[in-house]
Amino acid sequence: MQEGQPAIDFTLKGTAGQDVSLSDYKGKYIILYFYPKDHTPGCTTQACDFRDQYAAYEDLGAVILGVSRDTVATHQKFTEKHALPFLLLSDPDAKVCQMYEVFKEKNMFGQKKMGIERSTFIIDPQFNIVKAYRKVKVKDHVALALAFVREHIEKGQA
Repeated sequence: MQEGQPAIDFTLKGTAGQDVSLSDYKGKYIILYFYPKDHTPGCTTQACDFRDQYAAYEDLGAVILGVSRDTVATHQKFTEKHALPFLLLSDPDAKVCQMYEVFKEKNMFGQKKMGIERSTFIIDPQFNIVKAYRKVKVKDHVALALAFVREHIEKGQA
């Protein structure tokens, strides 16, 4: 998945166990972020950063969707513990992760295994990927993505 390509629609189970399709949010900016695992330090920081900037994203008409391979039950606990105001989606078999090309071989402490490469896709209201962040570093990422959406909206209105 690259910038300029149409987003690929999918349906996954959301935090409350409901079916959530990406196309449910067509017509809005969508911040689709993939992260490795609930309750880990980097993923917790990233989710809390999105939580803390949620109102600013919402003011721009953007929705935030997080995707990991964790179960709905784990997502529920993670959401409750950190008061996350956005949906987390469960992709246990990594099908959506593979569609978005974020399921990669990782080298952890000398062992190779498959896992999610932290990535964020910004999808415009026309359902096109306008920005793809790969190998995301958590620090300042949420603010950077917010600035991109703000700038993209301003350019579109100019």
